[in-house]
Amino acid sequence: MSIEIAGDAAPGFSLTPLVRVSARRVEYDWAWARDNAEAINRNWERRLAETPGLFDGPVYLASGCVLADGACEASLFEVRYSRFLAFRDAGVPDALVANAFAAIVPHSRDGAVLLGVMGAQTANAGQIYFPCGTPDPGDLRDDGTVDLAGSAAREFLEETGLTLPEGAEEKWVLLRGDGQLAFLRPVRFDCAAETLKARIESHRGHEDEPELAHSIIARSRSDIDAARMPGFVQAYLASVFPA
Repeated sequence: MSIEIAGDAAPGFSLTPLVRVSARRVEYDWAWARDNAEAINRNWERRLAETPGLFDGPVYLASGCVLADGACEASLFEVRYSRFLAFRDAGVPDALVANAFAAIVPHSRDGAVLLGVMGAQTANAGQIYFPCGTPDPGDLRDDGTVDLAGSAAREFLEETGLTLPEGAEEKWVLLRGDGQLAFLRPVRFDCAAETLKARIESHRGHEDEPELAHSIIARSRSDIDAARMPGFVQAYLASVFPA
């Protein structure tokens, strides 16, 4: 059964259905990061004081994307996590760069969507997301492509313990806004929302330091939490739940 996407995303975001997503690593001279090195370092020190477990490893940001015939290819370049975090904390001040990532969106048999509340040890503590992560060099393949689909599936498994249903439809939705390129893959699971939630909570209970504090179920627009859900999450939920 397909998942209905109404197409009326929340204000400030555009929604584009896709049949294929891809990404390629490129070299990019990021002037904003070079010009704001001192502010980036101060922001990182502040963030570390708040969350000592943060790691300043390499991640990818997007310097562009091309849309054509239902497909999208993003151009990604490598930065330190501290630069990415400062860029995001500053309100994505460089219009030429975007935070690009992919995520699995689990839909239940009874029409709900499952999300996770980020744990206290993460940079996004208390925020409500679909299980996802920023792509990094571990997603880079020998031909120079970055495996966004693989990144989404890996993060989903790590955070929820759920494996994708065999033969799950691979269609995507791109949400653009707030300096983000959110590549979302809606997947329907053949069980009720409460069952999915119980499986996620069981997985969390067996982890030493789970990334999710707990999972939640969204069944309608009344479950959209504007204070704790990033814009792309609000926009997606608005597109699947009738007004």
